[in-house]
Amino acid sequence: MAVKTSKADKKIAYDKKLCQFLDQYTQVLIAAADNVGSNQLQNIRKGLRGDSVVLMGKNTMMKRSVRLHAEKTGNKAYLNLIPLLVGNVGLIFTKGDLKEVSEEVGKYKVGAPARVGLVAPIDVIVPPGNTGLDPSQTSFFQVLNIPTKINKGTVEIITPVELIKKGEKVGSSEAALLAKLGIRPFSYGLVVLSVYDNGSVFSPEVLDLTEDDLVDKFAAGVSMVTSLSLALSFPTLAAAPHMFINAYKNVLAVAIATEYSFPQAEEVKEYLKDPSKFAVAAAPVAAASSAAPAAAAKEEEKEEPAEESDEDMGFNLFD
Repeated sequence: MAVKTSKADKKIAYDKKLCQFLDQYTQVLIAAADNVGSNQLQNIRKGLRGDSVVLMGKNTMMKRSVRLHAEKTGNKAYLNLIPLLVGNVGLIFTKGDLKEVSEEVGKYKVGAPARVGLVAPIDVIVPPGNTGLDPSQTSFFQVLNIPTKINKGTVEIITPVELIKKGEKVGSSEAALLAKLGIRPFSYGLVVLSVYDNGSVFSPEVLDLTEDDLVDKFAAGVSMVTSLSLALSFPTLAAAPHMFINAYKNVLAVAIATEYSFPQAEEVKEYLKDPSKFAVAAAPVAAASSAAPAAAAKEEEKEEPAEESDEDMGFNLFD
C-alpha cells in the first residue's frame, strides 16, 4: 500500500524543486494560466521538453521559496520575481532562446465556448450568413436584436453583429445563441506576461524587436542627444562633428565678409569672385546625370519589338 504524502512533505519537495530550478536557470517566463486545462498544460510541457520546464504552484508558496532562496544564496536578483507572482501564473524556466520559447508557448491555444458569466477577452462578432436553424429559433435573434430573414426554410443573418464587447460578461442569451451556431469565440493558453533574464525584468514585447528596430531606436536616441547638446552648447561625441561644421561656417562667413582668409576659405572666395567656375565644376555632374536617362531610353527601344507592317503580315489594306 502506497504511503500518502503529507502536505508538509509536498511543500518541502516543491521548495526543493523551485530552488533547484533557480540555480539551474537564469531565464524565466512568467505566464498567465487562466482557463488552461490539465491536458493542455501537459501538451505544453511536452512541446517545451528539452531546454524548458513549466512549474505551477500557489503564489504564496512560490514567493516564500524565492525569498528564502535569495537570502540563502545572497542573490538578491531573485527578489525581482516576487512582484510578478500575481494572479493565476506559472513559471517557465528555460535555457533556450526566449523569443522561440515564447512563440512555442503561444502555439498551444485551445478554442473554448462562451460560458455564462465569463468576461470576454475579445470582441465577439457574429458573421452574416445562413445559420442552418429552423424558423422556430428566431426568438434567440429577436432578443439580441439581430436582423434576420427566412431563406429556404432556415434563418439567415443579414448583417454582421457585435454580440459581445471585450470586457463584458457573457449573458445566458449570448451563450445559448453561440452554442447553437457552433461558434467557439475564445481561445485560451499560457500567455507570457513578463520576462526575467539574469535579474532584469521586461515586457514580452521586447522579444519582438529586430536588429533594425534597435538601430532605429539607437539612432533616434543619438539624434536627441545631439540636438540637446547643440542647444546647450555642451560638447558630446555625437554633437562634436556638427559643432566643428558650424564653427567652420562661422569662420568662413567672417573670412568672406573681411580681408581675413585661410586655406579652406580660398576656394570659396574664388567661386564668389568668378561664378562661372561653378558651371565648369558642375558640368561633369550634369553630363553624367543626363546620360543615364538617355542610356535607359536606348535600352527600352532595343527591348521593344518592331511593329509589323501590313505587307509583313501578308496582306494589303487596299487589296
